[in-house]
Amino acid sequence: MKRFYCTYFDKTYLVRGVSLITSLTAHENGDVTIFVVCLDEITRVLLARLGLRNVVLIPLHAIEQGDDGLLAAKRSRSLVEYYWTLTPTIILRIIELYPEIDLLTYLDADLFFFSAPDPIFDELADGSVLIHEHRFPVELQHLAIHGKYNVGLLCFRRDERAMKVLTWWRDRCNEWCYARVEGGKYGDQLYLDDWTGRFEGVRVLQHVGAGLAPWNQIQYAYTQKEGRLFVDGLPVVFYHFHAFDFFAPGVIVPAKHGYVLAREVVRFCYLPYVQYLTTVIELVCRILPGFDFGLSSSGVLKDDHAFLIRREHVPLVANLVPDSEIIDLDKDWVCFCSNQVA
Repeated sequence: MKRFYCTYFDKTYLVRGVSLITSLTAHENGDVTIFVVCLDEITRVLLARLGLRNVVLIPLHAIEQGDDGLLAAKRSRSLVEYYWTLTPTIILRIIELYPEIDLLTYLDADLFFFSAPDPIFDELADGSVLIHEHRFPVELQHLAIHGKYNVGLLCFRRDERAMKVLTWWRDRCNEWCYARVEGGKYGDQLYLDDWTGRFEGVRVLQHVGAGLAPWNQIQYAYTQKEGRLFVDGLPVVFYHFHAFDFFAPGVIVPAKHGYVLAREVVRFCYLPYVQYLTTVIELVCRILPGFDFGLSSSGVLKDDHAFLIRREHVPLVANLVPDSEIIDLDKDWVCFCSNQVA
């Protein structure tokens, strides 16, 4: 059966979005279409020039056109808040625009696939909607104030039960979707907390290798075989690279919010991701020389930040963090661990 996915991003997430798309198509065994809503024209033009396989480009105005409720919400939101507001509308509009879609899977642009997504669909089975938990460990349970479930991956079937969920979520996000916790709401995400009780046909993904992320990875046991990482004995399906930051050319902070990272995750998730991103950056720069959107940060590199750095830059920073353990990752990259890598 053909699978349909959708995502959206602007030029600052272009490199990550392309990496998501190509990692997914590399591990999909069957026919697939990925709809990409381009949030600006630079993104649309560059994606068109890249000519990615199985990708359908949708300009933002095709989503917004004639949608008075969405456009009214846009006027009261910051850019990131508006992007969050868009999520359910984008999913709904794509289902409406493309009648061949029987099941649509939404993906955040900062996901990356390490193996086939089949376990996700096996768990959905005859359900109408699939969501997944953050799976916070005990020491990070306070983060549940932002939601028990994560919006990074969602499945919606074209049936009455799923459309009821999706239209309800869209209406709520149009009413209120802000980057603050208020009245049991936070962005587009806290709305998911009661879906399993409020609606019928909602399934919760259990596979711990699908939805691995900086906020949950420290609690698991890891093994590796032939370069592949397994979490509690299951293959890593996708990792959510939340808080990943291009600090400067050749310097990357894997988790700027201070999550403690397992060193196996640094080596077998973050390093391959960085290698992949580096290749995508080179491809994009062949089309648009000097492209640097989203590739540098205005933040401050803190003493407790782990960071990946190209090997040729190590002498420039070694004296600044003399007590940090250094891990050799490959011929190009090393990791300064600080106290963030366990």
